[in-house]
Amino acid sequence: MVTPDRFRTIACPTYPEIRLAVGPAAGVARMIEAAQPCAIHIATEGPLGWAARRYCLRRKLPFTTAYHTRFPEYLQARFRVPLPLSYAVMRRFHHPSSCIMVATQGIEDELVRRGFGNIRRWSRGVDTELFRPRPEARGEHGPFAGLPRPIFLYVGRVAVEKNIEAFLALDLPGTKAVVGDGPLLDDLRRRHPQVHFAGARLGEDLAVHYAGGDVFVFPSRTDTFGLVLLEALASGLPVAAYPVPGPADVIGTSPVGALDEDLERAALIALTADSIRCRDHALGFSWAASARQFMDNLRPFETPAWRAAE
Repeated sequence: MVTPDRFRTIACPTYPEIRLAVGPAAGVARMIEAAQPCAIHIATEGPLGWAARRYCLRRKLPFTTAYHTRFPEYLQARFRVPLPLSYAVMRRFHHPSSCIMVATQGIEDELVRRGFGNIRRWSRGVDTELFRPRPEARGEHGPFAGLPRPIFLYVGRVAVEKNIEAFLALDLPGTKAVVGDGPLLDDLRRRHPQVHFAGARLGEDLAVHYAGGDVFVFPSRTDTFGLVLLEALASGLPVAAYPVPGPADVIGTSPVGALDEDLERAALIALTADSIRCRDHALGFSWAASARQFMDNLRPFETPAWRAAE
């Protein structure tokens, strides 16, 4: 793994929690050659991704890429960058790739409409041992003990591209709860004192917070998949979301939640869903299947000159 923590970094503008590698080209080249790989996969379109892409092209090594994040929509939301410009940069980045891995049919269809090609499926998996129904999490010692029920829960980054304001503005019974951290957290805490903000949670603590909720509300319109949807379903929570790529691919017409342009109506309908069905639906997204897809999509290469010379 070649990741930003192995380089000098700077904070991403408007998002200091994300670190961007500074001048990574030489370091990326050294790390690739030290690893002596037989396949190279580029996970993101950040500085490390561009450096690895340049390395592979100069040495005529095949590589694969993944489209995890709708960066054009994020840049439009944060900086008003026109979508055609951002998508042109994305097309340039991914064009030399042996294949672009995407999580859902909805994202593939969108990328095809925008001129991308050579797309392959790479679905997601969920840890169903960690994320599971926990009846005790809804009791007097649970994370939301003492708060009015039902608990409408959001888990994820607290950032503008997640459209959290759409969730917080809903007129719902019980309590709205937000689990996560991000640049909007302090501002939203001030403006929505009636909302329960639990901050960032990890591992077992995060899983308990999921299991303590009643409905998972996913207000984002820009995610390519939304792994949190699977974590919520595995915990027995039905999902309320907009009918957009990501939720539409994960939920579809299954009775494990509700997709509606009226997010409030979706949340109230989801409240009636069967938690057992939610869990069963999540069990269909296994780590094993995801790993097989990834391995099948890789493009191994012949021993390059720098390796054959040893």
